[in-house]
Amino acid sequence: QVQLVESGGGLVQAGDSLRLSCAASGRTFSTYAMGWFRQAPGKEREFVAAITWSGGRRSYADSVKGRFTISRDNAKNTGYLQMNSLKPEDTAVYYCAAAYTTVLPTTLSAYDDWGQGTQVTVSS
Repeated sequence: QVQLVESGGGLVQAGDSLRLSCAASGRTFSTYAMGWFRQAPGKEREFVAAITWSGGRRSYADSVKGRFTISRDNAKNTGYLQMNSLKPEDTAVYYCAAAYTTVLPTTLSAYDDWGQGTQVTVSS
Protein backbone atom coordinates (compact mmCIF):
# COMPACT_ATOMS: atom_id res chain seq x y z
CA GLN A 1 0.00 0.00 0.00
CA VAL A 2 1.09 3.58 -0.65
CA GLN A 3 0.03 6.83 0.97
CA LEU A 4 -0.51 9.72 -1.43
CA VAL A 5 -0.77 13.42 -0.59
CA GLU A 6 -1.65 15.98 -3.23
CA SER A 7 -0.72 19.65 -3.08
CA GLY A 8 -0.52 22.68 -5.33
CA GLY A 9 -4.17 23.38 -5.94
CA GLY A 10 -5.65 26.84 -5.71
CA LEU A 11 -7.70 29.60 -7.28
CA VAL A 12 -6.43 30.90 -10.62
CA GLN A 13 -7.76 32.77 -13.62
CA ALA A 14 -8.46 31.29 -17.02
CA GLY A 15 -5.23 30.97 -18.98
CA ASP A 16 -3.06 30.57 -15.90
CA SER A 17 -0.95 27.56 -14.96
CA LEU A 18 -0.69 25.35 -11.90
CA ARG A 19 1.51 22.42 -10.98
CA LEU A 20 0.07 19.75 -8.76
CA SER A 21 2.32 17.46 -6.78
CA CYS A 22 1.64 14.02 -5.37
CA ALA A 23 3.98 12.93 -2.58
CA ALA A 24 4.10 9.19 -2.01
CA SER A 25 5.20 7.13 0.97
CA GLY A 26 5.05 3.48 1.86
CA ARG A 27 5.44 1.09 -1.04
CA THR A 28 8.42 1.73 -3.32
CA PHE A 29 7.37 4.56 -5.62
CA SER A 30 8.86 3.12 -8.77
CA THR A 31 6.79 -0.07 -8.61
CA TYR A 32 3.45 1.38 -9.69
CA ALA A 33 1.78 3.45 -12.33
CA MET A 34 0.37 6.81 -11.34
CA GLY A 35 -2.74 8.55 -12.47
CA TRP A 36 -4.53 11.84 -12.00
CA PHE A 37 -8.29 12.06 -11.88
CA ARG A 38 -10.68 14.90 -11.19
CA GLN A 39 -14.19 15.33 -9.92
CA ALA A 40 -16.30 18.42 -10.46
CA PRO A 41 -19.37 19.16 -8.32
CA GLY A 42 -22.27 16.95 -9.33
CA LYS A 43 -20.15 14.92 -11.75
CA GLU A 44 -18.42 11.57 -11.66
CA ARG A 45 -14.71 11.26 -11.12
CA GLU A 46 -12.95 11.22 -14.48
CA PHE A 47 -9.57 10.26 -15.85
CA VAL A 48 -7.11 13.06 -16.55
CA ALA A 49 -3.69 11.52 -17.12
CA ALA A 50 -1.56 8.48 -16.33
CA ILE A 51 2.11 7.52 -16.43
CA THR A 52 3.85 4.16 -16.18
CA TRP A 53 6.24 3.31 -13.37
CA SER A 54 9.26 4.20 -15.50
CA GLY A 55 7.72 7.31 -16.99
CA GLY A 56 8.15 5.83 -20.43
CA ARG A 57 4.50 5.95 -21.43
CA ARG A 58 1.80 8.49 -20.75
CA SER A 59 -1.87 8.87 -21.53
CA TYR A 60 -4.18 11.89 -21.42
CA ALA A 61 -7.86 12.58 -21.60
CA ASP A 62 -8.79 14.36 -24.80
CA SER A 63 -10.01 17.36 -22.80
CA VAL A 64 -6.53 18.07 -21.42
CA LYS A 65 -4.27 16.83 -24.21
CA GLY A 66 -1.80 19.50 -25.23
CA ARG A 67 -2.40 21.53 -22.05
CA PHE A 68 -1.52 19.16 -19.19
CA THR A 69 1.67 17.18 -18.68
CA ILE A 70 2.09 14.30 -16.25
CA SER A 71 5.53 13.42 -14.94
CA ARG A 72 7.21 11.69 -12.03
CA ASP A 73 10.49 11.79 -10.16
CA ASN A 74 11.06 8.35 -8.67
CA ALA A 75 14.10 9.59 -6.74
CA LYS A 76 11.86 12.09 -4.93
CA ASN A 77 8.84 9.77 -4.62
CA THR A 78 6.75 12.48 -6.21
CA GLY A 79 4.45 12.74 -9.18
CA TYR A 80 3.38 15.93 -10.93
CA LEU A 81 0.64 17.32 -13.10
CA GLN A 82 1.59 20.51 -14.92
CA MET A 83 -1.57 22.29 -16.01
CA ASN A 84 -1.31 25.12 -18.54
CA SER A 85 -3.93 27.24 -20.27
CA LEU A 86 -6.44 26.43 -17.57
CA LYS A 87 -10.13 26.80 -18.34
CA PRO A 88 -13.13 27.23 -16.03
CA GLU A 89 -14.21 23.71 -16.97
CA ASP A 90 -11.02 22.39 -15.38
CA THR A 91 -12.42 23.36 -11.98
CA ALA A 92 -12.56 20.22 -9.84
CA VAL A 93 -10.96 18.32 -7.00
CA TYR A 94 -7.89 16.60 -8.40
CA TYR A 95 -6.80 13.21 -7.08
CA CYS A 96 -3.66 11.23 -7.66
CA ALA A 97 -3.77 7.45 -7.54
CA ALA A 98 -1.47 4.45 -7.69
CA ALA A 99 -1.98 1.26 -9.68
CA TYR A 100 0.21 -1.79 -9.07
CA THR A 101 0.63 -2.75 -12.67
CA THR A 102 3.09 -2.41 -15.50
CA VAL A 103 0.44 -1.33 -17.97
CA LEU A 104 -1.00 2.18 -18.34
CA PRO A 105 -4.43 2.17 -16.70
CA THR A 106 -6.97 4.88 -17.46
CA THR A 107 -10.00 3.63 -15.52
CA LEU A 108 -10.84 4.28 -11.87
CA SER A 109 -11.25 0.62 -11.07
CA ALA A 110 -7.65 -0.12 -12.06
CA TYR A 111 -6.24 2.02 -9.27
CA ASP A 112 -5.54 0.70 -5.81
CA ASP A 113 -4.70 3.68 -3.62
CA TRP A 114 -5.89 7.27 -3.69
CA GLY A 115 -4.93 10.60 -2.21
CA GLN A 116 -7.35 12.94 -0.47
CA GLY A 117 -7.51 15.42 -3.34
CA THR A 118 -6.67 19.07 -3.90
CA GLN A 119 -9.08 21.74 -5.10
CA VAL A 120 -8.43 23.57 -8.35
CA THR A 121 -10.71 26.49 -9.17
CA VAL A 122 -10.40 28.41 -12.43
CA SER A 123 -12.28 31.67 -12.71
CA SER A 124 -13.31 33.18 -16.04
